[in-house]
Amino acid sequence: YFLLLFFFFAGLVVREASIEITRQQVEELFGPEDYWCQCVAWSSAGTTKSRKAHVRIAYLKKSFEQEPLGKEVSLEQEVLLQCRPPEGIPAAEVEWLKNEEIIDPAEDRNFYITIDHNLIIKQARLSDTANYTCVAKNIVAKRRSTTATVIVYVNGGWSTWTEWSVCNSRCGRGFQKRTRSCTNPAPLNGGLPCDGQAIQKLACTTLCTVDGVWTDWSKWSACGTECTQWRRRECNNPAPKNGGKDCEGMVLQSQNCTDGLCMQTAPSTDDVALYVGIVIAVIMCLVISVIVALFVYRKTHRDFDSDIIDTSALNGGFQSVNIKTARSADLLTAPPDLTNAAAMYRGPVYALHDVSDKIPMTNSPLLDPLPNLKIKVYNSSGLVTPQDDLGGDFTSKLSPKVTQSLLDNSDTMNLRNQSLARTRDPSCTAHGSFNNQGGHLIVPNSGVSLLVPAGAVPQGRVYEMYVTVHRKDSLRPPVEDIQTVLSPVVSCGPPGALLTRPVILTIHHCADNVQEDWLIQLKNQLAMGEWEDVVVVGEENFTTPCYVQMDSEACHILTETLGTYCLVGQSVCKAAAKRLKLAVFGPVSCTTLDYHIRVYCLDDTQDALKEVLQMETQMGGKLLDEPKTLNFKDSTHNLRLSIHDVPHTHWKSKLIAKYQEIPFYQVWSGSQRTLHCTFTLERLSSATTEISCKLCVRQVEGEGQIFQLSNTLEEEVQCIDTSLMDPASNITTLVGPNAFRIPLSIRQKLCGSLDAPQTRGNDWRMLAHKLNLDRYLNYFATKSSPTGVILDLWEAQHFPDGDLNELAAVLEEMGRHDSNFASMTTEH
Repeated sequence: YFLLLFFFFAGLVVREASIEITRQQVEELFGPEDYWCQCVAWSSAGTTKSRKAHVRIAYLKKSFEQEPLGKEVSLEQEVLLQCRPPEGIPAAEVEWLKNEEIIDPAEDRNFYITIDHNLIIKQARLSDTANYTCVAKNIVAKRRSTTATVIVYVNGGWSTWTEWSVCNSRCGRGFQKRTRSCTNPAPLNGGLPCDGQAIQKLACTTLCTVDGVWTDWSKWSACGTECTQWRRRECNNPAPKNGGKDCEGMVLQSQNCTDGLCMQTAPSTDDVALYVGIVIAVIMCLVISVIVALFVYRKTHRDFDSDIIDTSALNGGFQSVNIKTARSADLLTAPPDLTNAAAMYRGPVYALHDVSDKIPMTNSPLLDPLPNLKIKVYNSSGLVTPQDDLGGDFTSKLSPKVTQSLLDNSDTMNLRNQSLARTRDPSCTAHGSFNNQGGHLIVPNSGVSLLVPAGAVPQGRVYEMYVTVHRKDSLRPPVEDIQTVLSPVVSCGPPGALLTRPVILTIHHCADNVQEDWLIQLKNQLAMGEWEDVVVVGEENFTTPCYVQMDSEACHILTETLGTYCLVGQSVCKAAAKRLKLAVFGPVSCTTLDYHIRVYCLDDTQDALKEVLQMETQMGGKLLDEPKTLNFKDSTHNLRLSIHDVPHTHWKSKLIAKYQEIPFYQVWSGSQRTLHCTFTLERLSSATTEISCKLCVRQVEGEGQIFQLSNTLEEEVQCIDTSLMDPASNITTLVGPNAFRIPLSIRQKLCGSLDAPQTRGNDWRMLAHKLNLDRYLNYFATKSSPTGVILDLWEAQHFPDGDLNELAAVLEEMGRHDSNFASMTTEH
């Protein structure tokens, strides 16, 4: 040891002194224990001492007090690996290695290292199968524990049973079977196989078919007046049963019974007189009936000049009619009967407009429901009378026969959609005229659009097409307890329009992690308002009428059938969550002592938020903070809302309880679009003009969001972005080649190049794979141009800012230099 001593004297030169001490000297005096040194300086002025310098011998033992042990754990199970490092001075630092790589809990939150150096894997994943080592080190040495191997296994699970097979016996006793496989999931890393049988058999009996057999012929009948005799037989020896064949041949057989020598006698004079009498009686009855009918007709039509009480018959066939005769004096007192559904027609009544322009009413729908539609009828006085609001049921009365007649008789498909669509709120409807060049319909700021590819409308025709978002809760499909509505209800039309290639309907949805946690169904509304399942996403086959491409926030429906669609989901695990959009509103100005704060819990789709913004604007409300997203899990726990940090010197909350709760099912079902609750605060003085508090919205035992509210009551400036409320400046209709990112000439060259199968595989199938559109290639394979449909889907996914350079890079990766896509995009 070497000690350097410094002496400091005020006003004097500093002196240095040093002393060398060997370890042997120290151990002879003090032993191997810790010791300390101190410097003492003295003079005539006095003595001073330095601080003590402690000297310790550093070391790190070789053996761990406790080493981690290997484990086999099931998927998602918590894993604890214990480690107690060797004794040492200074105390050893500990770190964990996974396959010789350092574990950083800040990067992978599934790992957690406790204060006593244990490693916790919160939920074991397949990727966590590895070798784990505990490493302890200090300034002396570095020690490694024995390696602990963690194996994450998966127990096998049965798939669902297949349908029962047909009975293997065509006649008599047999059996039918159904099977299942241990693939849901398959056992992995030593996991247990499935427990139970993979095949079930069930006894069955098939009724045997019995063919019919004739009985013997009966005896011949006596010879009749026409010199003919008959005999018969029956097909009941045995009779045909269980789908057996009928007997072949005649039931009756006749023959001449006099060898042709029989002579028929002429009818007698009495028979002729009888026949003449019958004919005369019939003629007299007809004459009397005609006379009575003429008399009744003249009497009933004597005063028919203008005796039309219900003039709904004059609207061209849109309303049920009830035309009655009445006396002139009664016309002043009898009100029009606009509710009677029966129609009594007793005279020639003509429509006020041309019959060829009239769409007759039936009980079958043609057009999609467009609510808030007013129908005007003209009464006998010439005044216009608004009829009842037919709402969404108006078009459900139109005849489906009109579709074909319009397609056959006109080059322009005028299904009255243009006039109907224009009566809608433009913020949730888009409409336009499309020919063979196609185009794009966009409902502004709603995440809803309809892409009509070039060639979808038959050559030479023009369709009036529309797409609309329905906002009435009554129009949403009913769901079971385990299901939830994941998208708005969207209609596109005209229904029944003939399309020669699929159009693409894009709709926003609110499912989180849609590929793994959800079973998604696409539903379609039928003519009478019922909903039917169209397809389960991921279970498409050759008979499926459409294809659904699910993205993280939107789905793209490829279909040749225009109608009303909606997405419904069912969670497949408790981790499944749907995204909610939380929005907090308050009044723009407050003239009373009460201040109302409204909290909306919406499906996280653009149109849901836009609808609430528009509604609040009409109510005089404004956003108090930026809307926030919340993942609401299928845990059956309610949504809890509470208000905090209310300045009690100026405000008082009128909420009696500590919080409000919205039941889980009410949130999860998605059946109520504008779900919300209200907090009311009361000002203690009208002079108070500022409010600040916190609003907490969270799922019980789940995620939550906190809103920091700060508002001046008299301030009417809206500081939050509410551009969703003003869609008027946005483009809603794009027609022709300008509606697509890929120029028509380039598209045609790509289709010609990629549609034909290639031995190298770099054809349309590889294009679908590179664009992540290869979930169900058979759908594209059934189309005349698979490449064209894939490019249509790419257009819909990347509207409006699809990057052609990225598409060119994909073709470059495929090795398709023959397409020269990069040079063509540069030219355009």
